[in-house]
Amino acid sequence: MVSENCNADSNLPSSVEPVKIISPHNHQSRQTPDLTPRETQAEVSYINKCCGLSLSPSDICALLKRMSHSASPSRSSADLIDVHVPPTRADVLHQADIMEDVAIAYGFNKLPRSFPSKSGTVAQPLMINKLSDIVRLEAAMAGWSEVMPLILCSHDENFAWLNRKDDGTTAVRLANPKTAEYQVVRTTLLPGLLKTIRENKHHGVPMKIFEVSDVAFKDLSLERKSRNERHFAAAWYGKSSG
Repeated sequence: MVSENCNADSNLPSSVEPVKIISPHNHQSRQTPDLTPRETQAEVSYINKCCGLSLSPSDICALLKRMSHSASPSRSSADLIDVHVPPTRADVLHQADIMEDVAIAYGFNKLPRSFPSKSGTVAQPLMINKLSDIVRLEAAMAGWSEVMPLILCSHDENFAWLNRKDDGTTAVRLANPKTAEYQVVRTTLLPGLLKTIRENKHHGVPMKIFEVSDVAFKDLSLERKSRNERHFAAAWYGKSSG
C-alpha cells in the first residue's frame, strides 16, 4: 500500500524495506519499521451475529483477504479464524474491527435488514447519571445556577488554600503537568466553585451556584489504581449569609 508512492518516477517495482538502526551509546540495535503481520483471532459466530449472516469460516477468510488480511480457519476451534493483520492496518484493534471489515467486503447494502428489536439495542442511563439529572433539575428549579469547571486544578487549590494536608494517598497527580493550574485531579468540588465566584465578582449578588460532577481518589485495590465518585456541592455568595 505505502510502497506505491515510493518510486513514482520509475517503472521499477517499488517496496518498503526495514532499516537496522545501531545505537552507539548503548551498543544495541533494532529494526524498524516492524513489518511482521500481527496475529489475532475472531469468532465466526460473533461475525455472523453482528452482520446477520450465516457465512462459513472459508467465506469469511475470502472476504478478509479482500481487505488486505491473511486469514485461515483455526485448527484449535471450528468457531475461530486466525487472522494476520498487515502492519499498514493500525486501526484493527480487536475482533469488532475484523467484523467491520467483513461487513465492508460483503457490502453494507447487501446485509439483511431487520427490525431494531432483533439487531439493535435500547440504551438506558446509569442510575448515578439519572440521580444526578434529578438533583440538577431540582437545584435549577430552586433558582441555583449550574457551573461546570474543569476536573483538573492546582495542588494548592485542592489542599493548601482549603487548609487541607496532602497525605500523598488521596489525590491523583499528573506525571508531567504543562501548567501549575493543572497538577492534580480534584478530590472536592470546592475549588471549582470558589474559582467561579472569584472570576465573576463583578456580577450582581447574591450568587447561587452548584455543581454535580465527579471527583477522583487514589485506590490501589483497583486495576486502574483510582476511582471516581459523584459529588454535589453548592456555594452562596452575597452581602448576607442568605
